Amino acid sequence: MNGLVLDTHALVWLLLDSKLLPPSVTEIVHKTLSAGGRLFISVISAIEIVYLVEKGRLPAVALERLSGAVSDASGELNVVPLDLKLALSVREIPREDVRDMPDRIIAATAFCMKLPFVTRDRAIRASGLETIW
Repeated sequence: MNGLVLDTHALVWLLLDSKLLPPSVTEIVHKTLSAGGRLFISVISAIEIVYLVEKGRLPAVALERLSGAVSDASGELNVVPLDLKLALSVREIPREDVRDMPDRIIAATAFCMKLPFVTRDRAIRASGLETIW
């Protein structure tokens, strides 16, 4: 499968056209989509965005754009639900390296799907998971 799994911050910055997302990462995302690939996010990332909008840490437009992108008929952005296979894959993301459970679940999504993970998180990048940043 051709695609990328996005960490929550990468997704938000992509949705908001933020300069915090490096141009090299934006280029990789666009090349992936141009080649017919897809972008994936963990359902945990969607939940985090809802929570951050509720707390006022993200503008409401972030959630609106997420909803629009997921609903888009092109299928370029897909939400990966939690299931037992993914739950068991969390064991592959070392707790000693990545202490936050939501981060482990999101990273395990990429591991389970055998896709590169787009993240700036140093702990995840050091965990041995294939990452882009």
